[in-house]
Amino acid sequence: MFKRICLVTIKFYQKNISPLKPKVCRYYPSCSEYASWQFQKNYFLFACYFSFLRILKCNPFFKGGIDYPKIYKIIKHSTFCFKPIFLAKKRLNFLYIPCKDKGFFIIKII
Repeated sequence: MFKRICLVTIKFYQKNISPLKPKVCRYYPSCSEYASWQFQKNYFLFACYFSFLRILKCNPFFKGGIDYPKIYKIIKHSTFCFKPIFLAKKRLNFLYIPCKDKGFFIIKII
């Protein structure tokens, strides 16, 4: 329930408030997209914590660059199986790349 409220708030910000501001985000993906991915794929408290840290890092004292979200969920091995898109009923939206600390980087496929 809290995740859904946060996702709706982020989508509202992205559609109504963000277009009014100049494009000045120092990171890719943008902070709002990062938070959206975190709330979609991570536990609620982890998503809040990592989104808050990302917003704190979005200032002139940090270099910026590419910073993909990291998730900490137990992912079944079947998630990594590849099915060709024409055979799959569901299109592949996210790619999980393992890290050394039992987490995964998450990359959205466009």
